Amino acid sequence: MQTGSDCPCLSRHELRALLTEWQDAWNRHDLEGVMVLFDDDVLFDNWTGQQVRGKALLHRIWSSWFACHGGFRFVEEEILIDEEQQKVVYCWRLEWPSREASYTGRPECRSGVDVLHFRNGLITRKLSYSKTTVDIDGKRVPLVAHAA
Repeated sequence: MQTGSDCPCLSRHELRALLTEWQDAWNRHDLEGVMVLFDDDVLFDNWTGQQVRGKALLHRIWSSWFACHGGFRFVEEEILIDEEQQKVVYCWRLEWPSREASYTGRPECRSGVDVLHFRNGLITRKLSYSKTTVDIDGKRVPLVAHAA
């Protein structure tokens, strides 16, 4: 994965390749592999409204989630790449054990979108949005926000 100041503007193909590697790192539950694509001063804006500034803090916050991952898996649904603006819209489905009341541990599917801003080959902003319902046991269940 080529990152840093040696690649100030990535081609569509390079952005696509980075996202494929990044999604693979998520699905291996490899926090270090996920973090390599973030700028040191990244802004993560979670769908819950929580904002985290900085790669080190984001790593610390995500460490427990990755340690107790429950086998989560992200499935790519669609990717839109704006090469000129160095932005990507990544539509995903998250499959994992539910954390919703009365459904804890049951298989859940959650759909969402990440808007990723790149600069010098790294993600400087990750804006995450999620639908307000999840699918559990074939039912649409209202989503309750949990900390990242």
